[in-house]
Amino acid sequence: MADAIRVLLVDDHQVVRRGLRTFLEVQDDIEVVGEAADGAEGVDRAQELTPDVVLMDVKMPGLDGVAALRRLRELDNPARVLIVTSFTEQRTVVPALRAGAAGYVYKDVDPDALATAIRSVHAGHVLLQPEVAGALLTQEEANSGQGRGGSLTEREREVLGLIADGRSNREIARALVLSEKTVKTHVSNILMKLDLADRTQAALWAVRHGVTG
Repeated sequence: MADAIRVLLVDDHQVVRRGLRTFLEVQDDIEVVGEAADGAEGVDRAQELTPDVVLMDVKMPGLDGVAALRRLRELDNPARVLIVTSFTEQRTVVPALRAGAAGYVYKDVDPDALATAIRSVHAGHVLLQPEVAGALLTQEEANSGQGRGGSLTEREREVLGLIADGRSNREIARALVLSEKTVKTHVSNILMKLDLADRTQAALWAVRHGVTG
């Protein structure tokens, strides 16, 4: 399983963790590398185990999921974080995405859909449903980079439009006939020029300002 997606489970309910592990371990391309029972332990385990994807519950004792996500970003941990929430906690999704989550799934998600979501965020996609995108666009972070779009090159605007379409770096490279390294450089330049934190904010900026792929 050398090429398997390494997943860390962070949830304060042992039964939930056991259920997730049982399902994910039968996936040929996914490996559960560890578990944590709260946000603080989740941060420590993420630093120790360097997972590709973290499945993070929102409501946990002590350090909750959003605070743990912010801590991971402060530590420059590269793991992609997929928030696990319930319909009644939907208001917590916006702060989580603003903090750098790659997307979210509901706790009653179909198992196959969960595996697909893990593969998707690992590939660089942002899982953003329309109603949540609308809520995010009302946040002040959506205005980051306002008026700075003119500093982007034509190529950077092409890359930004494809980010807004949910394309991964590999897919962008293929579409524009570029190397992945070149695409990564363009993405870094876009974030710097627009003063944005991550691809999620870049996608939202693009939607708000009509930049499409």
